[in-house]
Amino acid sequence: MKLHELMQHKITVISGHFGSGKTNVAVNLALDAARAGEQVCIADLDIVNPYFRTADNAEFLRTNGVKPLVPQYANTNVEIPTLPETLGEVFYGEGRAIVDVGGDPEGAAALGCDRDRYEAAGYDMYFVCNFYRPATLCAEDALRLLRETELASGMRFCGIINNSNLGRLTEPSTVEATLAEGEKLAALAGIPVMAVTAVVTLPCAKAVRIQNLTKQLF
Repeated sequence: MKLHELMQHKITVISGHFGSGKTNVAVNLALDAARAGEQVCIADLDIVNPYFRTADNAEFLRTNGVKPLVPQYANTNVEIPTLPETLGEVFYGEGRAIVDVGGDPEGAAALGCDRDRYEAAGYDMYFVCNFYRPATLCAEDALRLLRETELASGMRFCGIINNSNLGRLTEPSTVEATLAEGEKLAALAGIPVMAVTAVVTLPCAKAVRIQNLTKQLF
């Protein structure tokens, strides 16, 4: 499948725990949509963790046909959690919108402020999971974070993106070893695994290929 095929409604929300790779997935999704001819913007709503954020790729995104919506103080030494001033474009602008939001309850609260507008515009929300991160080593732990995010935002996930990796140490077997755990999470959550992702250099037959475009943990 193509990554942009996940975008079934006007807004696509990408959420996941710290280190899941959700920002990398969101950036790749935006670029794939632009390559497919979509008019697309991407909004940085990650108010919890300023280290990995869409704003890091703002100029690269513009060059490749994606409009970034970033907070005023992103990538500055002013540590104030703010939302993009142009956030209204997500709901009322032309084309499609992608929202990159922190997957912990604190981060998901930023979604809840505009829940009615997301529902009115129409949205898909995907839970990005990395089964090699300490807080999501098993399906049960990942389910707890998924449900806490839904509760904090008042919104529901429609699918799972299994983005399990060990950074530069990732091999095809690293990804394949998590497939069963991803399906277990899907069964527990009652939503499907919509995609398994892997960087383009890995020969994983079952994975959607993505580029490594954000800061690395390893």
